[in-house]
Amino acid sequence: MKKRFKVVIIYCLLLIIIISCSAQNSIEKVLPSLSDGKYDSEFPYRNSSEQLEEISNNIRLINSIAFYTSYVFAEESKITRGQLSNLDFKTKAIQEITFNRTASGTATIISNKNAAVVLLTAAHVVSFEDTIYSYFINKDGTPTNYIQSISVKTKQTTYIPDFPDNGEVDIILSDKTLDVALLGRQFLGNHATNLSPFKFAWGNSSELEWGTFIYVFGFPMNYKMISKGIVSNPNKDKNTFLIDAVFNRGSSGGIVLAIRDGVPNFELVGLVKSVPAEYQLNVHPLSTVNEIDFNPMIPYKGEIYVEREQVLRTGITKVIGIEAIKDFIIKNKEKILMQGYTIPNLFEDEKTKLINVH
Repeated sequence: MKKRFKVVIIYCLLLIIIISCSAQNSIEKVLPSLSDGKYDSEFPYRNSSEQLEEISNNIRLINSIAFYTSYVFAEESKITRGQLSNLDFKTKAIQEITFNRTASGTATIISNKNAAVVLLTAAHVVSFEDTIYSYFINKDGTPTNYIQSISVKTKQTTYIPDFPDNGEVDIILSDKTLDVALLGRQFLGNHATNLSPFKFAWGNSSELEWGTFIYVFGFPMNYKMISKGIVSNPNKDKNTFLIDAVFNRGSSGGIVLAIRDGVPNFELVGLVKSVPAEYQLNVHPLSTVNEIDFNPMIPYKGEIYVEREQVLRTGITKVIGIEAIKDFIIKNKEKILMQGYTIPNLFEDEKTKLINVH
């Protein structure tokens, strides 16, 4: 009886070994080689939740708000932009109005050394015009040369809701043309202990290929999310490439990662910039009451207004290539260090060591 039991055990072990070898052979036949040194174009074949969770802890929701004072002029004043420098326009205004503009997006912690935290984001999330001009309109709808109002930015606040000490951060550097910005905050004591920086490699977007598989991290509609997609038009230039991941408001500044030779070899290859958008004029009831009772079978006869609204064309997302971001940071390294911050050593692609301020 015992002998038969031993035989059964040996048989089961052999069967397990045969099945395992067969499964491994099947994987090798189905999946392309994961050791070719290139970015993977296939869905990860093994669990990567641990690494994805770690990366998700490096990103933060960021909000910006800018406050303006607007000075409105009478049409008969006929003030041109060239006259403003020699004019006390505040005394010429017939009305003074205050308003604000807001933006939200995603920022990633890329350094935390001696409680000096540095974050990477898209510049348009934290950039607001210092002065906004509006002009009177001709009867044919074209603008005149005469200013209707001038709006001056009086204050701007950029903050991260879950950061300590009210969450406010400073803009260390910003390049509106490239659409990249670095934010920073120097904390006291141990307030920055739990703010972990991104520790995976900074890759090379020039090595991306058609169909390269990517992950995108961000805060679309203020929800922390991970989405996936594939790369298109990878070699357009070093500044941008396209992905098919879905984009929503709040995704700007999110990070894009590719995988080189399988999990857990994640590499940062870009920063989410924007999607194609169109503007359209929409007619709305003047009433802002949500529970307005409207019967679509009966023509609406109340007051209306026209609003210019942006319509996003999702499914086509433009990404800033990581080489352009590296160049931006390296070029401005001394400015960053002089402000008391450290940055990843982007000359070493294998690992992101920190450059000390000293």
